Amino acid sequence: MRLETSPLQGDSPGNRRAVTLFRYDTARPGPRVYLQAGLHADEMPGVLVLQHLLTLLDKAEAAGQIAGDILVVPVANPVGLSQWAFQRPLGRVDATTLHNFNRGFPVLADLVGNLDPQLSQSESDNRDVIRAAFRGALAEKRAQARTDMTELQTVLLQWSCDADVVLDLHCDHRAVMHLYASNARPDITSLLCRSIGAELALLQDLSGGNAFDEANTVPWRALRDTYGDRFPIPFPTFSATLEYRGQFDVDDQTAAQDARNLMTFLAAIGAVTEWPETPNHPDATHLPLGGASEIFAPQGGVVTWTVQPGARVKAGETLAHVSDPITRVRVPITAPHDGMMFRAELWPSCLRGQSLAHVAGDSVLRDGDLLSD
Repeated sequence: MRLETSPLQGDSPGNRRAVTLFRYDTARPGPRVYLQAGLHADEMPGVLVLQHLLTLLDKAEAAGQIAGDILVVPVANPVGLSQWAFQRPLGRVDATTLHNFNRGFPVLADLVGNLDPQLSQSESDNRDVIRAAFRGALAEKRAQARTDMTELQTVLLQWSCDADVVLDLHCDHRAVMHLYASNARPDITSLLCRSIGAELALLQDLSGGNAFDEANTVPWRALRDTYGDRFPIPFPTFSATLEYRGQFDVDDQTAAQDARNLMTFLAAIGAVTEWPETPNHPDATHLPLGGASEIFAPQGGVVTWTVQPGARVKAGETLAHVSDPITRVRVPITAPHDGMMFRAELWPSCLRGQSLAHVAGDSVLRDGDLLSD
């Protein structure tokens, strides 16, 4: 294992941060896999999972059981990790710009320029050409970065842009284990769900906002659209955002098992050998992200839930009530359609118009920017 540290320039004198990568690279043939956690720096379940995963990878490396390359960034956001206000971590957005750390990543297909002269009729050679173009474009992009946040985003893409599989570990407020992925590689999506025990997979080719997972997949699809009629362009990198339940689901026993589940996935795709466990969870329910409806509070007040994340609900079913303690008006919050209420807000108080929950159904109801900022 090699430890790599990438310093950020710093936005003010005497204030420099760095991002750290654990690299397990071998001469044995196998996939390149990139995993990170804590991009939203108030989400700790994935950070703890990768801490336990590193221990397992150390043992696998010592036993000669790693094939290909495995790259792990257990703390992907040292900028957000240091930003607190009123004794609470901000985590999700940059304190200076209020920019969501997981939105607005560089659009690689727009940065690489014209690749016609470099492409050939060899798909593997084209893969190498495209990855080299990504790396070159990101090196230039990093040199132009104006803030630690934008430089951080570029560094993370520099490490992930030539991976075959990219996993970005997050969590929600209160939620069941679920994930976000594209429709490009359904076989790997199912394999991942069966390995980690996800209950729901939300699928969308373009969610809007260019979050980290799509920053790794969308460029390949764009390049296939541009050059695919003349040159063989590889299928997109498989990339997924894994939501490790809720923010308070942080304990060593759960994280250790989650790390073992990730090892099972790594073994299933050939990145780890001689691992004793195989994917044994049921496949998740696969639904379109455009079928997930967001539910908002009709008034401010106290939220009391009648169902919990993971519940299968029917249209019109009461999910919660919002009570105004002064007027004593108690308003029911109902499911907009049949589906699974897979996530709910953490706080038992709310403001009028605040997001309260999401219900995922099988009918596409919306398009455009589908991710909550």
